[in-house]
Amino acid sequence: MNTEVEQYLPENSIELVKKLLSDYKEVQIKIVNQRKTKHGDYRRLNNRQFLITINKSLNPNQFLLTLIHEIAHHITFQKHGKVKPHGKEWKLIFKNLMLPFLHPAIFPDAILPYLAKYLKNPKASTDSDVKLSLALRNNIPTTGKNFIFELSLGSRFWFQNRLYSKGEKRRTRFECVELNSKKRYLFNQNAEVIVYEK
Repeated sequence: MNTEVEQYLPENSIELVKKLLSDYKEVQIKIVNQRKTKHGDYRRLNNRQFLITINKSLNPNQFLLTLIHEIAHHITFQKHGKVKPHGKEWKLIFKNLMLPFLHPAIFPDAILPYLAKYLKNPKASTDSDVKLSLALRNNIPTTGKNFIFELSLGSRFWFQNRLYSKGEKRRTRFECVELNSKKRYLFNQNAEVIVYEK
């Protein structure tokens, strides 16, 4: 593991990660600029090498979770070949890989219960679990933004350069109207938006 990766990890996780990665020398890890649609990804290169990319904008807890998520994809591919990306094989491997990291010396107490619950049936993205996603971000949105759940009904906000009006909550998401097209979109409760200032 290169030292660049180490600087993004929680300090007490470094030795465990090194040990894990020592078994998979064919995997390269590259730190990249933030992507809006994903925290990390895994892919096979042409030369029997494999590449994991992870956003450098993640905090250490998010970074560690994303790294283990992607390593689980590699191990799943090695053991089972092409299967569903987040199917039962990946879920089991991801859970088993995460067990040694479920410790208060690595993840803060404020995150551990949500992480343990998420790992019972992990989804493709930690952002799909609102409570875990918020805990991983210390319940603090990016500077200059608000979580959509903080806005009142009918509030206007910007998201990816489009103006929306916040609507009612539909089960776990907010139904919002894009004001230019009048189309309706569902937003995760923890989506970060910019409040419209008149």
